Amino acid sequence: MKKLVFKLEYAGKILTGEKKTTIRLNTDLKEGETVEVYVGHVRIGRAIIKRINRKKLNELTDEEIKADGFSSREALLRELAKIYGMKRINSNPDVYIIEFSLI
Repeated sequence: MKKLVFKLEYAGKILTGEKKTTIRLNTDLKEGETVEVYVGHVRIGRAIIKRINRKKLNELTDEEIKADGFSSREALLRELAKIYGMKRINSNPDVYIIEFSLI
């Protein structure tokens, strides 16, 4: 079974439903798939991939950013730069907005 892995700091937001999407630069997930959800090295459950939307990073809406658990575009960009590097983020890459629901 495929995995959806998050940093440990996102556990609370995922479990309370505040974080119900993840924005990634790459994905091999498909809508309708069931995945194992991990925070750090701890499995917290399973989720169904409800929807995947592809767009340019600079096209993200405030609603999509908030659904990913971030308070602002700047906060999201800082986090993505930590993961993928500032050069890649500044190139306005395609991103995948992966909507999931814990089951």
